Amino acid sequence: MKEQLHAEYGERVLEPRRDPMHELISTILSGRTTHADEEAAYFSLRELGDWDAIAAAPVAEVAHAIRRSNYPETKAPRIQAALKQIREQNGSYDLDFLRDLPVKDALKWLTDLPGVGIKTASLLLLFNYARPVFPVDTHVHRINTRVGTIPRMGEQAAHRALLALLPPDPPFLFELHKNLLRHGQQVCQWTRPKCGKCVLQERCDAYALYGDRVPSFSEK
Repeated sequence: MKEQLHAEYGERVLEPRRDPMHELISTILSGRTTHADEEAAYFSLRELGDWDAIAAAPVAEVAHAIRRSNYPETKAPRIQAALKQIREQNGSYDLDFLRDLPVKDALKWLTDLPGVGIKTASLLLLFNYARPVFPVDTHVHRINTRVGTIPRMGEQAAHRALLALLPPDPPFLFELHKNLLRHGQQVCQWTRPKCGKCVLQERCDAYALYGDRVPSFSEK
């Protein structure tokens, strides 16, 4: 799969796209939200001050700041609780200690934070610290289920199942994740996938079963 996606979308070099705290908070904001609105919400949030100021602000003020993100009334208290927990446990907002923790411990430390699930934790560890983990977002999950790499399962289980099949090579995992994301956005979409132009067509279980009429992912 990686080879076909590499030929279609090219190489993706593993370099941090933003600092660790930006990655963490933006990924919390990203749920059910476009990238443009996620970024707008993040920079509006930062206008409230440093992380201590944001943690101490009235929750309604934080929710208003991140209103471009969906469900701001839910995300605001989670972000504030996560900031307070980071500060209490770490003494600062410097997350670089995660680079040296065993991967299992780093994942647990992050997923113990309010509002942080396995996808967010894996993104941060792979993108910022080149740890051998594989983030499974909706695109990665959908494509691998349709192709038949994994059976239908929840995203939590899909993280474990896919990581067990892949080499513990962070550059490999990063490129595969990024190219699956792009493929899911442009071709293997939730509804009406563009199977006629899919580079994974020959190995896809869903295409073998349904041809050009692969149903919406929520249907089958």
